[in-house]
Amino acid sequence: MVGQSEGRRAVLLEPFVHQVGGHMSMMKYDEHTVCKPLVSQELSFYESLPLAMRQFTPQYKGVVFVHLKKDSLGNLTLLASPSLQPEGCGRLDNASTDIWHKYKRAASSSSSTELFKRCHTQLTKTFKDSCPGKMRLRTDLQYCTESLLEDANRNQTEKNSYNPWGLHCHRQHLNRMSSKYNENKLHQFLLLENVVSKYNYPCILDLKMGTRQHGDDASEEKKARHIKKCEQSTSASLGVRICGMQVYQADAGHFLCKDKYYGRKLSPEGFRQTLHQFLCNGNHLRTDILEPIILKLKALLSVIKKQSSYRFYSSSLLIIYDGLEHKENTAPLDNHLQGHFQKTNCTTSHSRVDVRMIDFAHTTFKGSKCNHTTYDGPDHGYIFGLENLIKILQNISEGK
Repeated sequence: MVGQSEGRRAVLLEPFVHQVGGHMSMMKYDEHTVCKPLVSQELSFYESLPLAMRQFTPQYKGVVFVHLKKDSLGNLTLLASPSLQPEGCGRLDNASTDIWHKYKRAASSSSSTELFKRCHTQLTKTFKDSCPGKMRLRTDLQYCTESLLEDANRNQTEKNSYNPWGLHCHRQHLNRMSSKYNENKLHQFLLLENVVSKYNYPCILDLKMGTRQHGDDASEEKKARHIKKCEQSTSASLGVRICGMQVYQADAGHFLCKDKYYGRKLSPEGFRQTLHQFLCNGNHLRTDILEPIILKLKALLSVIKKQSSYRFYSSSLLIIYDGLEHKENTAPLDNHLQGHFQKTNCTTSHSRVDVRMIDFAHTTFKGSKCNHTTYDGPDHGYIFGLENLIKILQNISEGK
């Protein structure tokens, strides 16, 4: 049971606005930490993570207890236990919570663009006041209330100036929890490093890796469903498929976004074209980041080849870079944002990139607490996907 005093002191969890893929909601705990529902198999992976893989995974920060909270208007929020709150971040007061409710209502309304923007600005200011020096919501991004749209041929248009996938997952997660559990039920969540916190405009590609996506514990129905998805997508032909994407368009000042449904429909050539699109900022191809990405992927490939018995079923690989180039002619920024970038540019390399493996709920390995089957040798499906990804990027780099 959660007491009233704890409820008032709890950390209000926000939707993670840079979640581009997956179905499980990822939430922002603080500037450098995200959290997600705990799955014992994933916890087992992080607790026994091989040293060589640590540079390619988010830092595991522990476990926090979370519970649902519903106000008098029926608005649902998730609150984390204050006893595990990182130091340096103030508690949110009632005013912050009220603004957050307005923000969520605006985000779910198709006719509330101005209200959404006002609430976003007000919420950011309140969060900055309660957490000095920390941007709880990034005002350097342009938001809108559009959903991912499709034309008559069911092709997604590119009219989004923010990625709505995180809010979509968050709403679904809250609805699932509220239908199954009462407010006092405590849930365990994993605390993980926010791997995009150091970027001004995080460009993120979420890739579902490997030729097999179902875990050993999958039902026959789920197994058949995942096999069909792989057969009908680039998972079978390339060992990798696009699960989500956001890339900053410097010429227009917004993000170009794609989701997993778009990724499933791609042919191998469509995959290559979308990968090329991920590396374009609206003005030109980011040739400065190609070699660093390829080098990191080759380093990861070398590590994966040495991980005997590991199978990373249904895991994803994130490729991340900063959409803000040094001395780039981007869309105009207001005075506040100019000041923000003047502070951050001095420590930001225009060619900085990152490659991280995520989502290990179905990963299995010898000695795992949740081990169902023991495998020999490395994960060849994952290796197949990495090798094809590297080849495609090399071809793009060479202008092929």
